[in-house]
Amino acid sequence: MNDYEIRLLGSHDIDVFDHVADDVFDHDLVPAAIGEFLHDPRHHVAVALADGMIVGFVSAVHYVHPDKVAPELWINEVGVAEGYRRHGLARQMINLMLDHGRKLGCHEAWVLTERDNHAAMNLYVAIGGAEEHNDTVMFNFRLED
Repeated sequence: MNDYEIRLLGSHDIDVFDHVADDVFDHDLVPAAIGEFLHDPRHHVAVALADGMIVGFVSAVHYVHPDKVAPELWINEVGVAEGYRRHGLARQMINLMLDHGRKLGCHEAWVLTERDNHAAMNLYVAIGGAEEHNDTVMFNFRLED
């Protein structure tokens, strides 16, 4: 197994995105969006680095709500490049993000996945996630023509 560095990125880490494995993110990176994301104090990203290249990431948002006592952490997306899967990187990055959420005062973290995404389902159970037994349905709204 290779040596990996798992760390949270901050606003000063934009140059880390200069070296990203091809299949980590779903789409091509948008430089302006990287800067906006990193400079927003409610957006968080943990990465796995192999020889200075991003080979995995976990993105999250912590937010407050008028009827919640404490902020919550929403884990938005988890990605690991094909050649780096099954090395425990996703687990390490999520655990780092959960620890970060605790430091931010979040009392709960949550993530959504598709039931047929067996790798994600197994990962979330393995790190202590509790499956909600309800019939959640997600709707998407296109906000552009």
